[in-house]
Amino acid sequence: MKSIRLFITAAVLITALSLSVISCKREEGLILNMATTTSTDNTGLLDYLKPVILADTGINLHWVAVGTGRALELGKNCDVDILFVHAPAAEKKYIDAGYGVDRRKVMYNDFIIIGPKNDPAGIKGKSASGALGIIASKKAIFTSRGDDSGTHKMELSLWKEAGIASPDKQSWYIQTGQGMINTINIANERNGYTLTDRATYIKYSSNLKNNPPLIVLVEGDGALKNEYSIITVNAVKCPKTKTLLAKKFTDWIVSPKAQKLLGSYKLLGKQLYIPNAE
Repeated sequence: MKSIRLFITAAVLITALSLSVISCKREEGLILNMATTTSTDNTGLLDYLKPVILADTGINLHWVAVGTGRALELGKNCDVDILFVHAPAAEKKYIDAGYGVDRRKVMYNDFIIIGPKNDPAGIKGKSASGALGIIASKKAIFTSRGDDSGTHKMELSLWKEAGIASPDKQSWYIQTGQGMINTINIANERNGYTLTDRATYIKYSSNLKNNPPLIVLVEGDGALKNEYSIITVNAVKCPKTKTLLAKKFTDWIVSPKAQKLLGSYKLLGKQLYIPNAE
């Protein structure tokens, strides 16, 4: 009798162990490595999508959040399989150089210029380049990510449009070399201005119970559109790229279901991204 009980106990343990292994394998899924921007990570978007991606595709998405420039470099170095970035001009150069394929539009939002509530430079309601021109003329503090991110690339193009050469040589221009949230915090500490994507600003505001010390002063300029795209790393350059898995993920994120999920993602009741897959 005792031997029978031992046999049953052993059988139960083996079954439980087998189910645990199966469960772990199901949870691990097929790993796809992605380089993305700090905004998609900081806002919680990827954490929101990850379990749905796993359930729908079997893909366990792993990502590193860096500036777009660094993300493109990770692709060139064959460190990731796919990119989720937001700097169209840099993306085109990346693809033209043969490093990326299958670029697909996914979503967009916009950039904004934020600053102190009392707006010491008087930029409220101006165009983006006009506002930067005023900031430069008044030597008001401006904090820049200075990290070759998509946001930094946009900012540099706006300085160029404003006719301001080498703002980084000026004492009022502070390069943080950090992500967007930290750059906003430094702007606040210095009573200055900065350029940010709207989604990260909403996240920043949510951390402060929607009463941030820096407010939106410039918005709605067509030049401030912030387009996000997916790009697969070219297997010709990087033979170990998981091309089929990247294709599966790309097809999923531009699908009607995923696009609906992107459009419904909100913070403080505000929509962060507008889906626009073609």
